[in-house]
Amino acid sequence: MQLIGQTKIDFIGKRKYAYVLSGILVILGIVSLAIIFLGQADLSIDFSGGTMIRGNFDQPVSVGDVRSALAKDGYQDASIQQVFGSVQNMFLVRVGIATSGSGEETEAHKIISVFEREFPTNRFTLDSVQEVGPTIGKELQRQAGVAMIIALIGILIYIMIRFDFRFSVAAIISTFHDVLAVLGIMFILQREISLLVLSALLTLIGYSLQDKVVVFDRIRENLKMFRKKGDFVDAINLSINQVLSRTLVTQLNAIICILVILFVCGPVVRDFALALAFGLLIGTYSSIFVASTLVAEWELRSPKRFK
Repeated sequence: MQLIGQTKIDFIGKRKYAYVLSGILVILGIVSLAIIFLGQADLSIDFSGGTMIRGNFDQPVSVGDVRSALAKDGYQDASIQQVFGSVQNMFLVRVGIATSGSGEETEAHKIISVFEREFPTNRFTLDSVQEVGPTIGKELQRQAGVAMIIALIGILIYIMIRFDFRFSVAAIISTFHDVLAVLGIMFILQREISLLVLSALLTLIGYSLQDKVVVFDRIRENLKMFRKKGDFVDAINLSINQVLSRTLVTQLNAIICILVILFVCGPVVRDFALALAFGLLIGTYSSIFVASTLVAEWELRSPKRFK
């Protein structure tokens, strides 16, 4: 199936525009990452530790009223989020690690008691409680970083074995570009950084690598036909144009599936689907305008006969 016919686009010639866009995305991602490490980002309790309760009121109530009720009882820093879905008037309430009391388990009971006192005619029905201690939160942060590093090292080794060092470096940089871009977008959208978002980023690494391997493989095949020194860029442009339709069709199918998850499966996996949807779009862009152009840039600056 072909979404578009054979094209003759000079992708490498337009690489400077791509560098500007990628630069903005990477800077946004780096800033977001720095804010996360400083502890100023909206981290889920998976990473920050604390208590999260999920439940719904029988009657409509505003986020402001819920926040005011909790603030009266000392929960000024509580995060309140209204969840829109099949259940009406549902809220997620997150509080940090308790500095006093008998532990996080009582925090859920305290919050429910606040609701019962402040909204006596509006019953609050508890749906779920999640508790993560500070030690577990720190350990999950460490494991998340290790998982990301292992994935990137695996990509480096795989591409180096299958292609060569230039391609492996381009794959690593472009994949890191994808992760930073998605992280930055999720931060701008004020989405919570959770284990689901991390899972989406790790899934994105796999999708992104698959797309880049297809492009790199076609470049390698076409380079066998281009023997002159100045034909390296032509070979890359030809390769991208040849796989463009296939790439767009594959990613479009995947995005449609992700959109179904985003709009049908409810708020529980919404952040996962949202991060993956943005990741697929950015991964497609980077396979065309980042990974391949980095290989071309390397060749233009340090020519090397490809065998």
